Amino acid sequence: MDKKAKKRIEVLRKKLKTLEQQLAGAKQQMDDPDEVKQYEMQIAAAKEEIEKLKAS
Repeated sequence: MDKKAKKRIEVLRKKLKTLEQQLAGAKQQMDDPDEVKQYEMQIAAAKEEIEKLKAS
């Protein structure tokens, strides 16, 4: 894994942390049910990208 991949993983982990907090807030309020799905999809995509980077 090169420096660029490590940096991307670091950025994705920070993004994941933020998304998980936003998801928790969205679940508490439930103003827009689609918002929860959107956050869940973004979290899944970020996790998938991290796994791809780790594998390479």
